[in-house]
Amino acid sequence: MSACADISSVQAIQAEELACTTAPSRNVHREIWRDGLHSSSERPVPEETPVAVVYDGSTYAVMMATPEDLEDFAIGFSLTEGVVRSAADIKSVDLVRSHNGVELRMWLAHSDSRRLSERRRHIAGPTGCGLCGIESLAESVRPAEIVGEGRKFTPRQIMVAMQSILPLQKLNIETRAVHAAAFWQSSCGVVALREDVGRHNALDKLAGALSRDGVAANDGIVVLTSRVSVEMVQKTSMIGASVIVSVSAPTALAVRVADHAGITLAAIARADGFEVFTRGDRISSDHLADVDLPDTSHRNL
Repeated sequence: MSACADISSVQAIQAEELACTTAPSRNVHREIWRDGLHSSSERPVPEETPVAVVYDGSTYAVMMATPEDLEDFAIGFSLTEGVVRSAADIKSVDLVRSHNGVELRMWLAHSDSRRLSERRRHIAGPTGCGLCGIESLAESVRPAEIVGEGRKFTPRQIMVAMQSILPLQKLNIETRAVHAAAFWQSSCGVVALREDVGRHNALDKLAGALSRDGVAANDGIVVLTSRVSVEMVQKTSMIGASVIVSVSAPTALAVRVADHAGITLAAIARADGFEVFTRGDRISSDHLADVDLPDTSHRNL
């Protein structure tokens, strides 16, 4: 009798979790007015859902995010926020879905309740918010980690890295409404790419993917489709990457923090070139080679 009741309870929980599973996009009805003509059809748009980051039973932050690659987000957020030093510091990650959103329940190997309390965010972070809930001005502009020397890249390689992510942005191709963060290496092209409605979330997901796969971030380029704000530089420094390339411009504070951290910041990367704002010594044509666009069509990123 008891065993049957337990089985029923488990089945009920599984059924609820299945009902609460949210796809990263969905079709919505729209009315279209263009060139003086009216029509209607369905269009795919990205989902966003509340995601609560929970450590050792206590909620640390609530962010709005795309409900995809959430284990990567849990680990990456923990790393870039300085909660843990490596993925090994997280004993377990459980995704608990409900009709209200998703809880990322993590148990830490060495819990530091005082440090977590100091960094805890007390309010929800809207989509794209990187500093919501931080309680002091000093904490909001905390120094970025000093990165290692890394390696040099040619201008051609910078362009290849930027162009190579375009066909891999599956959710953005479908919806035209999400950011991407990718990691590119000269030896194998795009190693990992993650997408999200929030640019910080996309970078956190990338950080988690690289950490889980044991990828050394100082041997490649972090490629972004968003503007480069200071939090993006701070998070990249926590990953350990020494080069950022972005399609959009940086903020003045991002430039100062990148320079202090020793990060090469290249931005406004378009089809005709790019601009380098810090540590231009890592980009040199001295060892210019013919670099072909790596074939990543077979990759499951």
